[in-house]
Amino acid sequence: MMEPVALVTGSARRIGATIVRTLHANGMRVIIHYRGSQQEAQALAAELEETRPDSTRLLQADLDDPDAVRKLAAQAQEAFGRLDLLVNNASSFYPTPVDTASDDDWTRLVHSNMRAPFILSQQLAPALRKQNGCIINIVDVYAEKPLSQHTLYCMAKAGLAMMTKSLARELGPEIRVNGVSPGPILWPESGQMNQDAITDATALKRCGTPEDIAGAVAWLARDAGFVTGQIVAVDGGRSLALQGS
Repeated sequence: MMEPVALVTGSARRIGATIVRTLHANGMRVIIHYRGSQQEAQALAAELEETRPDSTRLLQADLDDPDAVRKLAAQAQEAFGRLDLLVNNASSFYPTPVDTASDDDWTRLVHSNMRAPFILSQQLAPALRKQNGCIINIVDVYAEKPLSQHTLYCMAKAGLAMMTKSLARELGPEIRVNGVSPGPILWPESGQMNQDAITDATALKRCGTPEDIAGAVAWLARDAGFVTGQIVAVDGGRSLALQGS
């Protein structure tokens, strides 16, 4: 029996790499997508190939370019000859104060967080349909409650959340579509000044781990056969505080 195949965008490092490792440990072959992190992607693939040979592929693409996203979809289908899971993980995140937000900000934030996931879902739906596969989108708690000075990012993630629900209706019954909404897991590499306040606002009073997100993705992909159109908050109760504010 052929092992199922997953494409995870933005998966050379951080949470994406942990998702790849978890899916691979659960018996899936994995397609590691990266934009500029070639060395990290190669190292991750080498690590996984030692465990199970011929179980990884590397694909590079700039998700800000719609044509590159369509090419990525075509290459993903050719990589192993099938596709069972698409994880839209890649994301740009940085502040865009309304007085200074630019067209380039629109391109970087809206394309990576919303447009690219839509194009990949559109292009890969026929392959996923053949396998009764699924799509899992990595959303954000800020899709529901805005983060100050991050309007474009919040808009894009809100669009991704609605896309998750809408595609679940449109692509069912063959394809399930769900989302995972992380809370404080890994801080942005550019830094975030209010880390203690964010942690204190969670019901569990601590940060989560990338493994928490990867575990939710694996569960939705493997064990949640009757779940679709849902966005699972993996946030230590952070969204409870947001709802009460």
